[in-house]
Amino acid sequence: MRDLPWAARVYLVVVIGAAAALIVRSVITSDAPVAAEDLDVLLVLALLFLVCESMPTLLNVDQFAVSVSFSASLAAVVLIGPDGAALVGLTAILSVRPGLPLIKRLFNGAQFAICGYAAGHVYYTLDGKVGLPKVDAFDDLIGPYAAATAVFVPLNIALTLTMIGLATRVRAEVPMRGMAQFLLSYLGYGTFGLLVAGLWATVQSISAVLVLLPLFVARWAFGQYHAQQRSYDATIAALCQAVETKDYYTRGHCTRVSHASSMIAQEIGMGLERVRAIRYAGMLHDVGKLGVPTKVLQKDGPLTEEEFAAIQLHPMRGLEIVRGIGFLDEAYAGIMHHHEKHDGTGYPMGLAGDEIPEFAKVIAVADAFDSMTSDRSYRGARPVPEAIEELRKSAGTHFDPVMVTAFIRALEREPWQPPRRVDPPPDAAEAPIKDHDDPTMPIQVVTGQ
Repeated sequence: MRDLPWAARVYLVVVIGAAAALIVRSVITSDAPVAAEDLDVLLVLALLFLVCESMPTLLNVDQFAVSVSFSASLAAVVLIGPDGAALVGLTAILSVRPGLPLIKRLFNGAQFAICGYAAGHVYYTLDGKVGLPKVDAFDDLIGPYAAATAVFVPLNIALTLTMIGLATRVRAEVPMRGMAQFLLSYLGYGTFGLLVAGLWATVQSISAVLVLLPLFVARWAFGQYHAQQRSYDATIAALCQAVETKDYYTRGHCTRVSHASSMIAQEIGMGLERVRAIRYAGMLHDVGKLGVPTKVLQKDGPLTEEEFAAIQLHPMRGLEIVRGIGFLDEAYAGIMHHHEKHDGTGYPMGLAGDEIPEFAKVIAVADAFDSMTSDRSYRGARPVPEAIEELRKSAGTHFDPVMVTAFIRALEREPWQPPRRVDPPPDAAEAPIKDHDDPTMPIQVVTGQ
């Protein structure tokens, strides 16, 4: 806990304190939070919750995982009421997930208890019947249960994202479309709780065992999706590493262009899928350099017309290299056209204005900005304000003004962290005095050679 920012510590204490207050209140205001005849129900649901909570699906975010354990809490809402649902959620403290610190288990148990208690009271307020469902009255449970789920899931996500944001000091921004998809999938998994409650009327405790199979199928589906995403990221990273071995001074350039492109994409309101695609496009925008001779990329002094033509063809080479990677989707357009200029003087096709694909407009701004704010062999990094001013000067000629404005707004909200200073390698040859990404340092071309 000592490693947490003070705001995260306060939030953690508040959440744990609120959960403790709810449990104490239920003990004080009733003889027992759960009736003696319902203790077997509590035990089975707590075990079901604990099994699912101990085997979550790890996401691409460090130390962040999701599970479908909340279905057991929602089943408890119907079978044993708000206090029972809170106790079932509290068993997250006992999770045996490897490497999960006690402080995280305490937070998880507390927030699940709060969510279960809140969902249970919503269910009860809407005349949902607590106890073993009757077959002929089961339809009456659907409405109150749906309302309880609609409270539990968003509250669970909000409490968790707030903790992540405070603990990492990064604002947890999720595109609206992505959040809607996440909510819908979680709401769908919440129906397992109703399934447990319904089965309990006929097979009782065996219902929890029967529902384990679809729960673990859901877990497997989560895992497969995120494993696929990690595989995609590894593929992109390998290609980027291959590109950056050609130039000592561009290490990390692909990653930074990807991040800046994502900032612009989110600022102009792109959906989750398009933000992911443009992140890939930013990572791979220079992959075509693999098809350009290293001696051309690192040549000292002006280029011949043939050498400059090789540079101009690198976006098309990039498209040829990645054409078979199906998950890139719209990223192809960004890779192919990121050196087009708004006034039509760019390459490889000389497109202008609205002819230039949106992805290419975004990457062009991100690419130039990172080039200007990074060390190069022929100059040091320019200050961020100076690079922003250069973008403003070139808006309408080199860059799309909308993208420049969007990026400046994004930078005001999320200040840019320039890369650390790069010292020249010990065996560095003479430095090339050019950079096809830097709008302030155009490549010199000599004719007749």
